[in-house]
Amino acid sequence: MKKILYLIIVLITFASCGKLEDLNVNTKDFTVVKGEALFSNAQKNLVDQMVSTNVNNNIFRFFTQQWTETTYLDEVNYDIVTRTIPGNHWNTLYRRVIMNLNDASKTLDATPVLPQITGETPEIRQNKMATIEIMKVYSWSVLVQTFGNLPYSKALDIDNNPLPAYDDASTVYKDLISRLNAAIGKISLVDEGMGSFDNIYNGDMTKWLKFANSLKLRMGMVISDSDPVLAKSTVESAAAAGLITDNADNASMAYLSDQPNTNPLFVDMVASGRNDFVPANTLVDAMNTLNDPRRSLYFTQVGGIFKGGIYGSSNGFSAYSHVNSNMLEPTFPGVILDAAEVEFLLAEAVEKTFNVGGTAESHYNNGVKASILNWGGAQADVDTYLANPNVAYTNAGSGATYKEKIGKQAWIALYNRGWEAWQEWVRLDYPIFVAPATAKSAIPVRLIYPISEQTLNGDAWKAGAAALGTEGDVVTQKLFFDKF
Repeated sequence: MKKILYLIIVLITFASCGKLEDLNVNTKDFTVVKGEALFSNAQKNLVDQMVSTNVNNNIFRFFTQQWTETTYLDEVNYDIVTRTIPGNHWNTLYRRVIMNLNDASKTLDATPVLPQITGETPEIRQNKMATIEIMKVYSWSVLVQTFGNLPYSKALDIDNNPLPAYDDASTVYKDLISRLNAAIGKISLVDEGMGSFDNIYNGDMTKWLKFANSLKLRMGMVISDSDPVLAKSTVESAAAAGLITDNADNASMAYLSDQPNTNPLFVDMVASGRNDFVPANTLVDAMNTLNDPRRSLYFTQVGGIFKGGIYGSSNGFSAYSHVNSNMLEPTFPGVILDAAEVEFLLAEAVEKTFNVGGTAESHYNNGVKASILNWGGAQADVDTYLANPNVAYTNAGSGATYKEKIGKQAWIALYNRGWEAWQEWVRLDYPIFVAPATAKSAIPVRLIYPISEQTLNGDAWKAGAAALGTEGDVVTQKLFFDKF
């Protein structure tokens, strides 16, 4: 009898504990996050990082001297270690973008397709998976082009590989092109994709296909000096399949009017109340010389003229032109790939005898046109500008070589797209920039690895850095694709 009574007391106690524990559970919270939501979060984190102006995260506008600083001059003098800039760029792309995308694909893969209940068909699911993969490839390509060798094949298997080895950058890049081709092959144009969870194309797979092909074009041109055979087949197949050649198809993030979903420019330059940046004289003077119609769209005037702050020096904020107010709107779109960039890549492809249709001049002109119109200029502005002997492609005044011609106009068109402008400069070596006398180094052609990699993954870091080249883990070490 005592045993039975004891058993009853124990059962009642456990039941009571279970009820008490239930009180600590928020029944309104999601227990499983939808794969689509993870994708949306990763997409925003990616675009935020690529368009950010925060000196802790993104200082690429300084590398190509499009902007300069007013008071704190570390970053414009190529000091990337006082702040943990490489680590923040690395961690954002690995943790907040690629890991989320990886979890998104895993979650969707584990979720049954139930057309009669959710309306999602196998074709829609396949489009969703293809969209995630395209974003993964984009993110990985940014990392490889920024750092070189890096953890890749074992990078996301934290449980089994907490200290992943560094993979060869060239090998990774080739694998990314293969992955991109596979994702492109899975797209169904008659079905939707991520729908409202997609803040760039709203699930429009026709536009995603153009984006994927345009990314493929870019990646092909990146390796055009290091692997011309693969580059040729990659570029030509991308061009034949359809690219972003209209501003309506630009890969552009739709931001909202309220934080935390505003454009990072608004956060860094308006909400912060700080006056840290002005356009640099390097860019402003070049555009003044060309009487460029985009000056009034890029900058404000001071004293009736466009005047850039002296790059690398202390600059009084009120004494120089400022970023145009249209860029400071909270809803100003964040662009990661556009028609102007595509056209300049095509112009370069023609010069390298790749079969992409058109002429180098026609694509160059289209790139200039797409940029001017996208920023709010008129066709008359385009015509006048291209008639300028110092702009016209066939005139020696616009540059003695195609690299000079394309490099200069791509640099101007990629204003406010610091990472992309920097990458084009790394490949083309134009325009020619002069580092400030107080610079910590020559203009970086890569970012160094995060300090955390040296301390937490030291053996892999040493091997990966040594394999980069004779200079190792420094900002002047050219990467595998940078042959000239």
